[in-house]
Amino acid sequence: MLTTDVLVVGGGAGGTAAAIQAARRGANTILVSELPWLGGMLTAAGVSAPDGNELLAWQTGLWGAFLRALRQRQPGGLDHAWVSFFTYEPRVGAAIFADWVNALPNLQWLVGKRAQAVLREGDRIVGVRFDDCTIRAQITLDGTELGDLLALGEVPHRWGWEAQSQFNEPSAPGSLTDPAEPLHPILQTYPVQSPTWVVLLQDAGAGEELPKITPAHDYDPSLFRGAWEGCGAEQFMNYGRLPNHQFMLNWPTQGNDYGHDLHRLIGGDAAWQAWAQEAIAHSRNFAHHIQSAIGRRYGLATGAFPQLPDHLGGGALALMPYYRESRRLVGLTTVTESDILPQSGELAAALPVNDRGEMSAIAIGNYPNDHHYPGFDMPLAPKARHWGGRWTGTPFAIPYEALIPAAIDGLLTCEKNISVSHIANGATRLQPVVLGLGQAAGMAAALCIEQGCEPRDLPVAQVQMALLEEPTAPAAIVPLIDTVPEHPEWRSRQLTFKANPEAFSCYQHPHLLSPQPSINIPADINAEYPYHGTLIPTLTGEKWSARFQFTDGRELTVVTLNPSVDDAFQQFSGPCQVALRGTPNWYAGWILVNAIAPI
Repeated sequence: MLTTDVLVVGGGAGGTAAAIQAARRGANTILVSELPWLGGMLTAAGVSAPDGNELLAWQTGLWGAFLRALRQRQPGGLDHAWVSFFTYEPRVGAAIFADWVNALPNLQWLVGKRAQAVLREGDRIVGVRFDDCTIRAQITLDGTELGDLLALGEVPHRWGWEAQSQFNEPSAPGSLTDPAEPLHPILQTYPVQSPTWVVLLQDAGAGEELPKITPAHDYDPSLFRGAWEGCGAEQFMNYGRLPNHQFMLNWPTQGNDYGHDLHRLIGGDAAWQAWAQEAIAHSRNFAHHIQSAIGRRYGLATGAFPQLPDHLGGGALALMPYYRESRRLVGLTTVTESDILPQSGELAAALPVNDRGEMSAIAIGNYPNDHHYPGFDMPLAPKARHWGGRWTGTPFAIPYEALIPAAIDGLLTCEKNISVSHIANGATRLQPVVLGLGQAAGMAAALCIEQGCEPRDLPVAQVQMALLEEPTAPAAIVPLIDTVPEHPEWRSRQLTFKANPEAFSCYQHPHLLSPQPSINIPADINAEYPYHGTLIPTLTGEKWSARFQFTDGRELTVVTLNPSVDDAFQQFSGPCQVALRGTPNWYAGWILVNAIAPI
């Protein structure tokens, strides 16, 4: 029998973040993972091209710290693909999380264990029994990919769709059973969003050949026909291009999403194994299809993941599936579609306010609501805007109460298993959001230990202040778009809307913003701004976009993640000579601009 203050079960993005933050706050913490790689979606599942929270203002907390560590440790940098501004080798991300965990003497990491039972005393969770040990804890966190502790502990939870009548969500089906419902085919086929078993390819170079990828016995090329129609094979491959000439295959259109009989995901070991083997075969067939179509210079990246004894995956295959949906807690509050959509006339969703009238946000996100059902195009209420020369999702915040069970004590959730509707899960499931949820849950757990209270009794203001003042990785609770974490007024602007949530608008606060100079011209423009050429802007309504023509005639689209650069963009109305500081990404067709000045 082991005892600890905080027990985190699951080594995914949320669980890893929760364990790190709880231990950094001072709580004695045990983290239990099935796999030797921490990070889940970001590493072991192979999705090393994360989506969302990409703007500089939203690169805070452990998510921002992870990006900074990647920039220091990934050979070749992070600018390779067009699906994400940050692509890296999964092993590099796993090493970062392992180093963070191993640096904490009050954090014990146990590998290779699965939860078998949840210990309850009445309506309180007091620990978990694993294959070969039992761990008792004051606070337990469910960081599993499929909400395993919710099922084992008989904690009320949801699985699948909700009708529009339940949460009044504009994109939800009117009925779950009526064959006349337009979404009826999706409802019958997909109880949850489809996972993907990611596989990595590598490029040996022109004139070289890699071993032939053998398809599974059920290979059907018609399943993948037209996968890159409309974009071409080269652009398709660059979608998930990673450093070291590798490619992430996580492709939704005629690709390797696998959604057959998804009830098997929670149907026990035998059912899960059957689904997993089929998903792996499907991804292998997709890789075979690609190699057959575009040549054997492309083959499996066989050294991308470790080979583990008696374990599916490894080699070129991710160690686990990329799950997009989980069992979902029935919490003190439920995040629904209305909580993630922008307010009327605004660019952001309203900040959450709890029953006591307190602004209760503890994590931020922005990704468009994105659902995966192979063969179906799910209509969803739009939540995107044009900013920095490109489209980005509109921001939202997640309340603390969505992490807390409605009727059970001693437990917090910190993954895709929070209290969220099926529809809203399409935006809350993204990697940066889940890292933020994990950091907030870990902080809350440690504060509960300090104060000897249950999560439901912990004032949310204490969690918020602890996140804002975290000495290693301070985390935003308000998704401001115009204030980067390094800004001297970052914390005060966060606190302004913590105190006055009804006044929140994510962008353009004239009463808060310091006066901005027009555009500074540096003394040594050639040294500080290495790229010179012609900026060719286009303004369509409020949509500003531009091309940059280098002096050699080549062109790239201009994009930025920096609010001051976005503000500077608006000052250019016609073609002009400029100098840029930034990073060209020829695979994506853009230059990511950090600074701009006229010549």
